[in-house]
Amino acid sequence: MHSLNNLIIEFYDKLSSWEQSVVKDTGYSLAQVHTIEVLGSHGPMRMKELADRLGITTGTLTVQVEKLVQFGLIARTPHEVDRRSILVELTSEGTALHKHHNRMHLQLTEDITRHLDPESIKVLTQSFEKMNREF
Repeated sequence: MHSLNNLIIEFYDKLSSWEQSVVKDTGYSLAQVHTIEVLGSHGPMRMKELADRLGITTGTLTVQVEKLVQFGLIARTPHEVDRRSILVELTSEGTALHKHHNRMHLQLTEDITRHLDPESIKVLTQSFEKMNREF
């Protein structure tokens, strides 16, 4: 188990370093790009739901969303049914950023799994699915 722990930490460190290097060229913060990633992957959502997915408070998210609205990447709209709720969604510019960033993630995934056979990729995928359910 000690060896697995070290491998997970090493992988996390390398992935974080890669992510930082990719994001620094965009002019946006890593937190802002993660917000774009979540909205691009899951679609419009309430502020509370987005904050929960990002693991941050709604107060922190409000500041972040305000900046992303100013950048023209996110739009806020009233919820159709619950007038007290605000939905946040990507604008066309936000969608373009998400697609570009997602392509970079896909390329990284292809690069780091290129030496794995299909069965190993299947097992790795299943393992990540199980581990992700623990969070």
